[in-house]
Amino acid sequence: MSLRTHAPFRADHVGSFLRPAYLLEAREKNAKGEIGAAQLREVEDRAIAEIVKFQADVGLQSITDGEFRRTYFHIDFLEQLGGVKTDIPVTIRKPDGTEELAPPVIRVIDKVRHAKNIQLADFEYLKAQVAALGLPAPVTPKVTIPSPTMLHFRGGRAGISKEAYPELDPVFYDDVAKAYGEELQSLADAGCTYVQMDDTNMAYLCDERMREAARQRGDDPNELPHRYAGFINKVVAHKPAGMTLAMHLCRGNFKSTHAAAGNYEPVAEALLSEMKLDAFFLEYDDDRSGDFRPLRFLSKGKVVVLGLVTTKFGQLESKDDLKRRIDEAAKYAPLEQMCLSPQCGFSSTVHGNNIAVEDQRRKLALVVETAREVWG
Repeated sequence: MSLRTHAPFRADHVGSFLRPAYLLEAREKNAKGEIGAAQLREVEDRAIAEIVKFQADVGLQSITDGEFRRTYFHIDFLEQLGGVKTDIPVTIRKPDGTEELAPPVIRVIDKVRHAKNIQLADFEYLKAQVAALGLPAPVTPKVTIPSPTMLHFRGGRAGISKEAYPELDPVFYDDVAKAYGEELQSLADAGCTYVQMDDTNMAYLCDERMREAARQRGDDPNELPHRYAGFINKVVAHKPAGMTLAMHLCRGNFKSTHAAAGNYEPVAEALLSEMKLDAFFLEYDDDRSGDFRPLRFLSKGKVVVLGLVTTKFGQLESKDDLKRRIDEAAKYAPLEQMCLSPQCGFSSTVHGNNIAVEDQRRKLALVVETAREVWG
């Protein structure tokens, strides 16, 4: 076995990090109108420079900007696509008198199009910060974006304008794929070679409650994974040469909670055999993800990144336990086609998980050390 010279790496990660207190303070001041967008960006730049160095110091070869310019992992990107609108989250009162924040709703109100380069300026700053460290190849700046399936699953047919799209197939899927393709091309032209799409929907289709919700919206949860595989493959058809395109499956990561559970079996074949992506980041940090048997569908040449280290809690995993679980996974897919990572980011939204800043370092160091001992 050997270390990989291109993404994904034997020790990889999903991308987001806890925001430093001074960045949260600046965001709050910006929301109140006390500082402008340019001043906020200066603070973000400082925080990103620090998190880039942090990742390099830990020994990671894929480097992100920590998603420090975002509030939500998906909304901030999707609402910048032409034809997409998000409704501001509202506080709802539950029957027991408690209150909770309803998640923002994404709606397609017009033809979807690539109205502007969304991640380009952010990537260029990230790339410059990585270059400034003078690290040897294959250290690679990585961009994370939400999966295009997010525009369909949450609202289903009802969330997509019938005026713009009387029929979804193929025009809606083609339009979204073209928009994503133009975004990927703008990044590739700037030197980006590693993009990860974050997807909750394939993971949610492993959960019977979510599957029933899909039925109530008029969708067949057995058919959706295969439809989404075709959808993703339309995006892959636009992928620039030389770019690694990965997908991370997330079961929910808001403030250390999860939204879905269930074995990957209902989606495994569509995901690991039908999707023409380069790599798949799968959450496997506890029992809610089931066993490793679904990995038997992993196609030759594809890579699965095992998310065995939790970002939800600070307790550090045992290196021996991680190695044992990697051995279990290797019964169903070749070890050479595997890598290791945390199960998710540390802060999928600006709110962050209930974990200490130093625990981020300990968790990532464990991933790096374990990968080195397993793969050489």
